[in-house]
Amino acid sequence: MALSLSVTRVGIARIAGFGRGTGFSLFGPACAAALLAGVTLCLLLPALPPRWLLALLLAGALPLLGSAALRPVGMLLAGLAFAGLQAGGVLESQLPFALQGQALGIEGRIVELPVHEVRRTRFRFQVDDDARQPPALRGKTLQLAWYDDDPLPRQRLRAGSRWAFPVRLRAPRGLRNPGGGDAEKYALASRIAGTGFVAETGLAKRLAAPSSIDAWREAMSARIATAVPRASSRYVRALALGDTRALDDADWARLRAAGLTHLVAISGFHVGLVAGFCAALAAALWWLWPPLCRWLPRPFAAGLGAVVGAFGYALLTGMAVPTLRTAVMIAALVAARWLRRRMRLADTLALGCIVLLLLDPLAVLGAGFWLSFAGVAWLLWCLPESGGKDTRAMLRGFFAAQAVASLGLLPLSVTLFGQASFAGPLANLAAVPWWSLVVVPLGLLGVLAETLHAGFGSVFWQASAWSFDLLWPVLARIADSPLAMAWLPEPRWYALPLALLSALWLLLPRGLPGRWLVLLLWLPLLYPPRELPKPGEAELVVIDVGQGLSVLVRTAQHSLLYDMGPALPDGFDAGERAVVPALHALGVAHLDMAMISHGDNDHAGGRQAVAAAFPLPRVLAPRGSPVAGTAFCQAGQQWAWDGVRFQVLHPASEFPYLGNEAACVLRIETAHGSALLTGDVGHYVERKLLRDDPARLRSEVVVVPHHGSDGSSDPAFVAASGAKLALVSSGADNRFRHPRPPVVRRWCEAGAEVLDTARSGAIRVWIGRDGLRLRERRAFHARLWDAVRRRGQAAGLCYAPEFWRP
Repeated sequence: MALSLSVTRVGIARIAGFGRGTGFSLFGPACAAALLAGVTLCLLLPALPPRWLLALLLAGALPLLGSAALRPVGMLLAGLAFAGLQAGGVLESQLPFALQGQALGIEGRIVELPVHEVRRTRFRFQVDDDARQPPALRGKTLQLAWYDDDPLPRQRLRAGSRWAFPVRLRAPRGLRNPGGGDAEKYALASRIAGTGFVAETGLAKRLAAPSSIDAWREAMSARIATAVPRASSRYVRALALGDTRALDDADWARLRAAGLTHLVAISGFHVGLVAGFCAALAAALWWLWPPLCRWLPRPFAAGLGAVVGAFGYALLTGMAVPTLRTAVMIAALVAARWLRRRMRLADTLALGCIVLLLLDPLAVLGAGFWLSFAGVAWLLWCLPESGGKDTRAMLRGFFAAQAVASLGLLPLSVTLFGQASFAGPLANLAAVPWWSLVVVPLGLLGVLAETLHAGFGSVFWQASAWSFDLLWPVLARIADSPLAMAWLPEPRWYALPLALLSALWLLLPRGLPGRWLVLLLWLPLLYPPRELPKPGEAELVVIDVGQGLSVLVRTAQHSLLYDMGPALPDGFDAGERAVVPALHALGVAHLDMAMISHGDNDHAGGRQAVAAAFPLPRVLAPRGSPVAGTAFCQAGQQWAWDGVRFQVLHPASEFPYLGNEAACVLRIETAHGSALLTGDVGHYVERKLLRDDPARLRSEVVVVPHHGSDGSSDPAFVAASGAKLALVSSGADNRFRHPRPPVVRRWCEAGAEVLDTARSGAIRVWIGRDGLRLRERRAFHARLWDAVRRRGQAAGLCYAPEFWRP
């Protein structure tokens, strides 16, 4: 019996890679890195290979895993093929184009925690997998919204409840801008098949009350909110349950500035605390009742308690990547102890990485995966596994860990978020020990006590909030410092590996040559090329804001923002979500002037968000506009920046405010060509401009009036412009059906290439001595999840290949 158990343990250990054989261990660091490289390489492809080729590649990679020397190669190929098959399956399961916009009736369950806002509630919905549901939606996950000014009906939307809804859906689509989020990538990573809204809220019917782990989380979060009526309650909920719904944009901005976002999300340390408590509880139970040792030795029972506690807590808090990574690592360490094998922490991390990638290879699309594994990997690489036990050694280890984490994760933070927190190391020195050892344990004790008996958790939660409030004012002051955080322009692809190489070299033992020279490798990341125009040249960036308009105009030393996109009350704000991130990513440090063409929301809605990030010293708007500026824009105004002349063509000083027809028309003239920004003017103003001075309309680049509506782009105006590029700013599948086909045809027949932000994403144009240069965001950063390209829709509505697309 003992011999059989020993043989079984040795066999399992060899399969798991715990032994010290020759070659590469199947679950060792080398194979984990190869698998991660294969998955990442696949998801960086502009398009997926055919499914049959991926299946063939996977079949060819599996035999290589049996060879100790070729395992990394096999892992790389297997990762590439496996990720491709997974991604292809998710993309094919997304809503078919034929069902887009149709009224559909569905039944299912609300999963995760609904986000309640003033006028809407956003939630994720799992459709039932039965014959009563539309075939294309059975078993699929949808992202839905319920719009209603009355919050009472929406409060019934609880996690875990079952509902029947009439909905209107579309396949996942999103904006594509420098520095902006990618909704299509998020949909792929989250396996969301479609997005939409509840079409008739009066016909919605609740089929069953909440009953799930998410329902328990939501109920527990509500108890914390009731027990702790102070502002810090939202942080206690985030730290104890991972419920960050109450944190607003200002909270997140402050946390990012202080480098503390990793502490607010449920982290591996939370899981370790729970696992340690469960292990101690199991060991105590076995100590109090010795007969249990006949069935399972006490060390094994403690290990089992740790595993159950780790995975149970990860499940209760939403199975985020950091929690699942820690749970897998704890399970690996327990398994190694059961098998009486010594397992290095590096092997444990590698095993956790492999298990996570096999469970969900699309997890690498999220920032949490990289920050979680990279942080631990840096510490394992640079710090010893064990140190002295005296206080001085512990302090040295703590400060060393902070330094390693700050330096090692800086390249990833800049690449993923476009910003660097210089206050992060200082803030973390205080927040990490205090939150981790005081605030979080008190919050978790409150959850445990409340689970055992209603009302018992209140004291612990109040103590947790009180402890949080002791330190938060200091952290907030650090975050609000103007030197706390820096926004950095979007770097090139090679900047990240160079910076990581530099960080690795800096953290190697002292005495190595070229230690400080490698700091030069940080330059492509911290000071990337901005591609600014030279004196006498101009650059236009039509930002993808959906159904609206925002154009950045730059010369060598100046920047002007023409319109700022739409903003919905308590909903999507293009100024915050598209314009400001794009300006940061393009390296705009300040705006010299802004122009609001007219007061319609789709042009002026984002002003407040833009002004909060970029002070606007001078804002021009038409006389009588409901969104006023600091001065009026009127025909005849002129100024020059860096050899580029700006001239307002409309409205005249006596022209009344008539909405679209009163929009400011701006001409930008360089030594190499001109551009015309037209706002939403229609046929009347177009003909007026044509009568006043047709020569001023001559421009190589024209932003098409009124998003390409039927009421604009008069044939004579189109012909007089002589445009080579006609740029349309419109929303994907917008209800106005902009741009209208006759308008597009009119510009194309006049010899212009017509591009639309709904298909191209942000459009960047340079007018310089090399002629017109053009860059479309979707084409320049092609990704396999791009909905437009997958449906075979050309980016250009009519294409002119003579333009240089760098």
